Amino acid sequence: MKFNRIIRNSFSRVLFCLLMILAPLSLSAQESGVENASEEHAEAAHEKSGLDIKELIFSHICDSYSWHVCTFNDVHFSLPLPCIVYDDGLKVFMSSKLGHEGHYTEYEGLKIAEEGTYSGKIVRVSDGSRPLDFSITKGVFAMMISCGLMLWIFLSIAARYKENYWRKPTGIQAFLEPLIVSIEKDVIEPSVGPSGKKFTPYLLTVFFFILINNYLGLIPGGANLTGNITITLVLALLTFIITNVFATKHYWIEIVWPEVPTWLKVPIPLMPVVELIGLFTKPFALCVRLFANMFAGHLTPIVLIGIIFMFAETSVGAALGVSLVSCLVITFLTLLECLVCFIQAYVFTLLSSIFIGLGQVHPHHSEEVKENNLIENK
Repeated sequence: MKFNRIIRNSFSRVLFCLLMILAPLSLSAQESGVENASEEHAEAAHEKSGLDIKELIFSHICDSYSWHVCTFNDVHFSLPLPCIVYDDGLKVFMSSKLGHEGHYTEYEGLKIAEEGTYSGKIVRVSDGSRPLDFSITKGVFAMMISCGLMLWIFLSIAARYKENYWRKPTGIQAFLEPLIVSIEKDVIEPSVGPSGKKFTPYLLTVFFFILINNYLGLIPGGANLTGNITITLVLALLTFIITNVFATKHYWIEIVWPEVPTWLKVPIPLMPVVELIGLFTKPFALCVRLFANMFAGHLTPIVLIGIIFMFAETSVGAALGVSLVSCLVITFLTLLECLVCFIQAYVFTLLSSIFIGLGQVHPHHSEEVKENNLIENK
């Protein structure tokens, strides 16, 4: 019954995490630009190879109002997504009304900007300013898919346990049960301590949310959701909030007045300042670690493919040689990325557990740690 309770509690709270993530992601789709590479480098690459490397890369990794699948004979195969814009009233329409990349059109005084600060975003035709944009972008839609997949998997498993708890697990239930128990017993409980049961639902939800989205990002034409810094930022903020809101009194005493020599605290509060800075460096490390690894893993194969087309402009033989090497490297990196997807979900959950566990420090914690170390040394 314990495992059944974990499943029910974990995914009864997944909707809360979903709502917390949806809002920042939507705002990110409104405000963040895609001008992350300089125009000079893009033009130089285009002049040398006849291929716009910048466009090739960022068209695959940036958010958009439609889900582009492929292009065949100059025909774009895309899934249009709902655009929800407030501009002199609420306007709801499909992104196909605004055309597609390279052939954008105007619709009801709105268009998708092709350059400038708001490149790739819906702007007003009259002055180029941004309306209130709550559209379901590719990133938001991908997150809905992954959260729906999580709910379907784990609620179906919970239903099987509810029908017959002692029935032998089969299928995906038999695969996930050891994984869940392993994360709970080997990661959460040792890191958080006796109060770990309270945080198990959140930590299990985060682990499987990252894990599923990491693997979905490997599918050709898929969305690299965990390679979006907005998503990793929200996950890190959730850990930051839980760590500090549920922290003990002794935890805050250790930050304001740590157990160090007095001259490190008075007259210059050196260590308290260091401890306060540490409050923000921990979630920052969580955010950047996951984002950088997943972003780089998705970016590298695209760059290797672009190199093939660059060499094709100079020599067919050179392109064939480079394509062979690139394909071998891409295959190796893809297999390696399958392992990295699991490792990143595991590391994020482990670090979150450690940070939350630091917030559960009690007055006699240091003495208990010393006693345990003495026992282990003996």
